Amino acid sequence: MAGQHAPQAQQTTQRQPQPQPHAEPQPSIHVGGEWRDAVSGATRDILDPADARPFAVVAEGDEKDTDLAVAAARQAFDHGDWPRTPVSERAALLYRVADLLVRDRERLGLLESRDAGKTLEEGRVDIDCVADAFRYFAGLVAAEAPGRVVDAGSPEVHSVVVHEPVGVCALITPWNYPLLQASWKIAPALAAGNTFVVKPSEITPMTTIALIELLVEAGLPAGVANIVTGPGHSVGVRLAEHPDVDLVSFTGGLVSGTKVAQAAAPSVKKVALELGGKNPNVVFADACATEEGFDTAVDQALNAAFIHSGQVCSAGSRLIVEESVRDRFVAELARRAGKIRLGRGTDDGVECGPLVSEQQRAKVEGYVASALAEGAVLRTGGKRPAGLGGLGGLGSGAGDGGSVGDGGTDGDGDGDAGIGGGVVVGGGLADASLADGYFYEPTVLDACHREMKVVREEVFGPVLTVETFRTEDEAVALANDTEYGLAGAVWTSDAGRARRVAGLLRHGTVWINDFHPYLPQAEWGGFGKSGTGRELGPAGLAEYRETKHIYQNLAPKPVRWFAG
Repeated sequence: MAGQHAPQAQQTTQRQPQPQPHAEPQPSIHVGGEWRDAVSGATRDILDPADARPFAVVAEGDEKDTDLAVAAARQAFDHGDWPRTPVSERAALLYRVADLLVRDRERLGLLESRDAGKTLEEGRVDIDCVADAFRYFAGLVAAEAPGRVVDAGSPEVHSVVVHEPVGVCALITPWNYPLLQASWKIAPALAAGNTFVVKPSEITPMTTIALIELLVEAGLPAGVANIVTGPGHSVGVRLAEHPDVDLVSFTGGLVSGTKVAQAAAPSVKKVALELGGKNPNVVFADACATEEGFDTAVDQALNAAFIHSGQVCSAGSRLIVEESVRDRFVAELARRAGKIRLGRGTDDGVECGPLVSEQQRAKVEGYVASALAEGAVLRTGGKRPAGLGGLGGLGSGAGDGGSVGDGGTDGDGDGDAGIGGGVVVGGGLADASLADGYFYEPTVLDACHREMKVVREEVFGPVLTVETFRTEDEAVALANDTEYGLAGAVWTSDAGRARRVAGLLRHGTVWINDFHPYLPQAEWGGFGKSGTGRELGPAGLAEYRETKHIYQNLAPKPVRWFAG
């Protein structure tokens, strides 16, 4: 990482997780209607981030498995029935999948919690949202007219614009919302009549595997839905560059997303990228004029920054608060953040789970250390909870290198030194037996400015930065001073100001007096380096279609353009 380094941390020894009985490998590569192991025979342990212990073993695919999956999808598209299946039948299958998701809500919610580390209630809500996505796209295509008639200005011409499936789709999904992000791609791809190969994050593949099982149960023909579990540098790259893939849709970090676009460019395939954000949450003083308003704005700022431990592409990780209420607002925010209860997501009373991996936690630690070295003021957090292998203070940080398709954010690989010191318990762990889990306390960094790395780059962890403004124009300028443009929010009791600021913010989603809600009917995506294309809404379906104009001359005659 560029910039100054913080003082070197005192050397400590981290306790290693205790060995556990090894889970039996399960076939997790689905190609042409069959479950199989990797061609190489390789496998990967899937770790529970709450205790760093393996709870499943899946196949570790590579380029050979990817080629087989693409070939199956190509065969199913070119010679199978699905692209030519009536829209009403495709919609009916999507509705059946939604019903199966509701049936298996508890099982899938628990699996998502264990796989990604989120709370069980978050996992359940995710499954509800996945079912909603399948229902939405089913209803959208079922209600459409078969084509758009174009007036050619002549009764002797019939002109119509129709939509057809793109073909074989490569769907590369991240680790933070494994099943939800997969559904945002799979549901519209199937609704449009495509076939696909999905590559979930290699560290959180379990619910995507389960979704393929439900698609099979719902009656989807063999070869339409294929999955290859494996790393981004092999499976993800091969999918992006494969000449028989017609579209690649990627959700993940900026560095990985640019690699996807570069790999896809020679074959000139369609590319859709959702690359995260650095999302402002702008709080005007008038929003805090009453006790109820103040309480709501603080509560929503916590929700914006710390839901799923901040591992959300739309997380409100930049608090931009008006100077006149700043001191009171930040003090109360830090007090509440310090009481957030950490633990295993399935345990009662837990409000935040762990980060997804040791690598991701080290990356977060590096950003916090960098911020403090650049002058940020730590109001709460900034360390691992008490009892984590004897580690106190801020550990050493390192990036993840951003391999294609690994999801989340991208690191630059070199890290910052940590800050020594004893552990100060904030919310603390709800269960001391989780000492090997990848927990990190919710962190509030005050006195931040735009030159800081932690303010410019997507941290993807429970870290909130605080900036201050005096005027409306200054608030807008700060909120737009980012290379990203995924989402943002404005808090004010002034309706005119709310509309003005919302109109000026260069972000794909803007909330007024709220944070995080989305609707499957409304497009999702960003400006700038937050990506290209849109998911959800009618535009989310259009990503998976080609548009064709059919012009029919009903009374053909010689043109006589050439005399001969």
